[in-house]
Amino acid sequence: MSRSIVQTDLSGPQYDAWLSYRSGSSTRGGVAKHAPSWIQHIIVNEKHEVLSTAVAELIQGLENIYGVKPTVNQAQSAQTNSDAAPGIWLGTWSGSSSVAGQFSESERTSVQGEGYAIRFNEELGQLAIGSESAQGVLYGTFHVLRELTLTPESSIDAEPLESRLRYIAEQPRNSLRMINQWDNVDGSIERGYAGDSIFYEKGEFTRDLGRIRDYARLLASTGINAISINNVNVHQRESLFLTEHFLGDVARVASEFRAYGIQLFLSVNYASPIEIGGLNTADPLDEQVREWWNVHTAKVYAAIPDFGGYLVKADSENRPGPFTYNRDHADGANMLAEALRPFDGVVIWRCFVYNCKQDWRDRSTDRARAAYDHFTPLDGRFADNVILQIKNGPMDFQVREAVSPLFGAMEQTNQVIEFQITQEYTGQQRHLCYLVPQWKDVLDFDTYAKGEGSEIKNIVDGSMFNRPYSGFAAVSNIGSDACWTGHPLAQANLYGYGRLAWNPELSAEEIAEEWIRLTFGHDEEVIHTISAMLLSSLDIYENYTAPLGVGWMVNPNHHYGPNVDGYEYSKWGTYHFADCEGIGVDRTVRSGTGYTSQYHQQNTDKYESLEQCPDELILFFHHVPYTHVLHSGKTVIQHIYDTHFEGATQATELANQWRSLEGKIDASIYDKVAALQEEQAEHSKEWRDMINTYFYRKSGIDDEQGRTIY
Repeated sequence: MSRSIVQTDLSGPQYDAWLSYRSGSSTRGGVAKHAPSWIQHIIVNEKHEVLSTAVAELIQGLENIYGVKPTVNQAQSAQTNSDAAPGIWLGTWSGSSSVAGQFSESERTSVQGEGYAIRFNEELGQLAIGSESAQGVLYGTFHVLRELTLTPESSIDAEPLESRLRYIAEQPRNSLRMINQWDNVDGSIERGYAGDSIFYEKGEFTRDLGRIRDYARLLASTGINAISINNVNVHQRESLFLTEHFLGDVARVASEFRAYGIQLFLSVNYASPIEIGGLNTADPLDEQVREWWNVHTAKVYAAIPDFGGYLVKADSENRPGPFTYNRDHADGANMLAEALRPFDGVVIWRCFVYNCKQDWRDRSTDRARAAYDHFTPLDGRFADNVILQIKNGPMDFQVREAVSPLFGAMEQTNQVIEFQITQEYTGQQRHLCYLVPQWKDVLDFDTYAKGEGSEIKNIVDGSMFNRPYSGFAAVSNIGSDACWTGHPLAQANLYGYGRLAWNPELSAEEIAEEWIRLTFGHDEEVIHTISAMLLSSLDIYENYTAPLGVGWMVNPNHHYGPNVDGYEYSKWGTYHFADCEGIGVDRTVRSGTGYTSQYHQQNTDKYESLEQCPDELILFFHHVPYTHVLHSGKTVIQHIYDTHFEGATQATELANQWRSLEGKIDASIYDKVAALQEEQAEHSKEWRDMINTYFYRKSGIDDEQGRTIY
């Protein structure tokens, strides 16, 4: 039953990421911890592919941590395997009476679906990992391995390992915890900053399934349970994934993820009935179109019985959609939902819909309003197996923007929140930018949808409006790079996203320390230094880039590097409206686009008022003079100068902090990060000088401190 873990020829700490398990050893050289006797045997009395994966993970993890390869007793009767036998017992409540018997009925019922319970019985020397599902057992297994790795053997202050495992019960807060790949079949990745796709090359699926399986390991270890494997901007060749030409390949990839309890989805082209089906329309109310989707969806499920469903980007940035036929998004989504319903599949419909051909001269059109205006009138019209995927903010993953007012506005519609792990606007994995604090701020935002205490985290987990489908989705940041993410420290964002999707109550500090210990070990100087770097990095990046929530100011198309007017006269609706007197976008009801009215009253009042609006969002909501005094006591122009000088200094300090770890970090990781931090330090000066010079020339106002501005 035990299934070996396939791995490509890539190896080493960069590739192993947080799953090396060697970080729990006394040294990174592989000196094993003292092995407790109960880790020497694994007992499992059920046959299931995901349980087989759990066994394989335990074998590899325990051997790396303790230098002991456990024996496995499996798929035998409870009579053969004595219930009193010491070891690690794995099983589901229905399939293993031996495991179920370690927990009371109330303990078993307290964890449902993918939740799990862990108990260490000191008298018998047994560790039991149980769940209602095989996936839950796997998540419990990763939890145990995490605890074993996180427990420093040499620390006299550390809680004994067995005490930490005395009893643990975990239930994921979100039912859908999804990764979106933006990979193209030619091997490129849209907004990819870590090499080429691990899924495709030269118009075909890769034959290297080992690396895909290793990716599944990384994702499952953090609790991810769903993935879409192709770009939401679906081209004609990717549209063929629904056909016999590619379905066998899709099924092979699905098999690799299935072993880790991860359900596979496909991004689909709304115009597929035309582009690959030979029809002359994609009208969602046309019977031929509906039948086309019914037939092809049935073929997908014949090849992949546990297929998750479709992810759709429609009527956005020149993608086809129901607007072409004077239909709305509910019409389009419900057509696909009808095709998926017999198979318990779902449609995930992205709400990133706006006019991408704006006239920059027209200040009445506001891209930030678009998603709310398009979707709130449709609340209650979407089928029960449709989920709206809503970006965390109304614009496009800026380092600072308001939260989307759609959260809390659609009580009768399933919804998930979309984050961007890949650092499109936050340094593209060449700059260090730990994003978990940003995500925490969004999740903790109070919408007041049902009065005080209506945080976004309680909307997207389905609890506030009692919705059956809910959760998280995020754009992946991995590629073929040896360390997966280009910047080794950017792995913290991928890890942190999964942990936060499982439990949004975890703090950014807890997640950072957990990741550091799993990846680098227990040297306190290493932990303190890297933690400080991660937790300061988002503020540092914001300091030297776009100020006070105004966003953008990047080079068009590739979005790397400073260009204050790069999008100022474009069709994309991404403006700052800087002139010689002031800067910012007036989104008030009183004198602007009226965007502030899309929030519930408490937030509308806060953002509408220049006096109450938080400094960090002042330019997102208001056009103000450069001499406007912020709550901090500084003028807007002095804030711009000060933060950009400060940010460049801080970026240099990040490089210095990393250099202090030379000799304490694996050399390949140390050298890579050192080079990237030097690049960031230099690039931050470019940001500093271009932004400050632009606004000095625009405003004519001197820096109070007389620093060099060109």
